Amino acid sequence: MLELIILFAAGAYVGWNIGANDAANCIGTSVGSGLLSYKRGISLVAAFVVLGALLQGHNVMKTIGKGIVTEQLPLAAVFAALISSGLFVTLATWFKLPVSTSQAIVGGVAGVGFSTGMDVNVSKLLTIGQIWVVCPFLTGLLAFLFYKLLSIPVRKIQRPELWDRVVGVLLVGSAAYVAFSLGANDVGNSVGPLANLGFPARWLALLGGGALAVGALTFGHRVTETVGSGITALDPLSASAAQLAAALGVHFFSILGIPVSTSQSVVGAVVGVGLVHGIRAIERRRVLEILGGWVATPTVAGLFSFGLYRLIALFL
Repeated sequence: MLELIILFAAGAYVGWNIGANDAANCIGTSVGSGLLSYKRGISLVAAFVVLGALLQGHNVMKTIGKGIVTEQLPLAAVFAALISSGLFVTLATWFKLPVSTSQAIVGGVAGVGFSTGMDVNVSKLLTIGQIWVVCPFLTGLLAFLFYKLLSIPVRKIQRPELWDRVVGVLLVGSAAYVAFSLGANDVGNSVGPLANLGFPARWLALLGGGALAVGALTFGHRVTETVGSGITALDPLSASAAQLAAALGVHFFSILGIPVSTSQSVVGAVVGVGLVHGIRAIERRRVLEILGGWVATPTVAGLFSFGLYRLIALFL
């Protein structure tokens, strides 16, 4: 019984980390544009992330649970995977880096899979890796196109109060959609390893969604600063286009059961709208730092979980 309590606590810890790091993916652009307050935005995230987790979180949960390591993992291996990914994301959040929590948990699960000698679905890992590369380019292109399309009717509005109202609806609506997509995709990252043990998906989704919401409410402000204004300056229309593009990309892959990075999706989208104003509008140094984090995340999490399980196994 104590082992199960520890595992559920570890899953909640990972969910808290995801909420803390990825809250910025939902509202960073909105807060950065100045049209949505952080307090209002984070409340929106908490509500819709739980909704997304409950309604569509089961698809990615299956992939993390039995799609990467096809056998049932030992309890110690599940614990090692969760703690490895959680600690890495905590560190990244502290340094205000929007790393990929999807990459962290996929790396952690693959690491313990290799460490235990169980069957690891390498072809599934390669497929996920290819989609990780494609996703930010896809959302960047979508954001560029959405901005161009939205700007045509919106900029024809002559009355300032009507313009503010229309853009405000776009901004809040797109932020809610990103939060929903975050819950649908990333709840599987927080509790997917527990699904490997056969626990009911609905209860796991509730645990993971609640943990994501708490993480966003308690520690989500740090990375929000980076996404909101650290990459490129955003106006409300740019923020709406970026959020809509990111949400659409993440939601699409969630339906397919692919754990993609909301961080990559949003950063790709922010770069996409930034390119509307030219390459000089992009803080290239900040983008390179984020790219470095994306490369390091699955590698470090995988190696750490591999070594951590070997260490735990010595005492079992």
